Amino acid sequence: MINKIKTDTSENMKKCIEVFRGRINKIRTGRATPSILDSILIKYYDNMTPLRQLASIVTEDSRTLAITMFDDNMRSTVEKAIRISDLGLNPISVGSIIRVPLPPLTEERRKELIKTVRVEAEKSRTIVRNIRHDANKKIKALLKNSVIGEDKEHNTKDNIQKLTDVHIKKIDALLAIKEADLMTF
Repeated sequence: MINKIKTDTSENMKKCIEVFRGRINKIRTGRATPSILDSILIKYYDNMTPLRQLASIVTEDSRTLAITMFDDNMRSTVEKAIRISDLGLNPISVGSIIRVPLPPLTEERRKELIKTVRVEAEKSRTIVRNIRHDANKKIKALLKNSVIGEDKEHNTKDNIQKLTDVHIKKIDALLAIKEADLMTF
C-alpha cells in the first residue's frame, strides 16, 4: 500500500512537470519552433483537428515557420485559423507553402511573457504540493487504521517530501531556462 502511494505520487508529479513543460514551450521566445502552433485547431470534416495532423510544419529559419498542407484545399482555412488565434501571427501564402513570420519581441513583451511563465511555474508548484498533501492524507489514514506504525508514517512522509523537493527544483530549473530564453535578443 505504501509503495503504491509513493509510485502514484511520483507519477502524478512527473505528469505535472510534463504539463508545465508543454505550457511554457507554447510561449514563444522569438525563435520559430513548430510547437508554437500546437494549440491551433482546424475544422476538418466537421471535426476539430490539430494543425500538426493536417500539415507538415518546419522551421525555415530562426524567425519563420513553413507549413506544407497535406490537403491543399485547407490552406485558406489554416491561414484564417492562425490569424484569429491569440498568437499574434500573420501567415503569408507563397505557392503551396504557408510562411509564418514571427515578429521580434519587444522588451516590454518579453517581461510580460516572463511574468506569465512565472505564474505557470507557481501553479505547477502548487499542484505538486497538493499532490504531496493528498499522499500525506492517505498515509495518515493508514496510520489511523493501524495499517502502519508511526515510524513507517514518518519515513514515508520524509520520502514524499524529498520527491516534492526534487520536482519543485525541476520546475525551477525549467523556469530559469525559459526566462533565459526569453531575455536573449
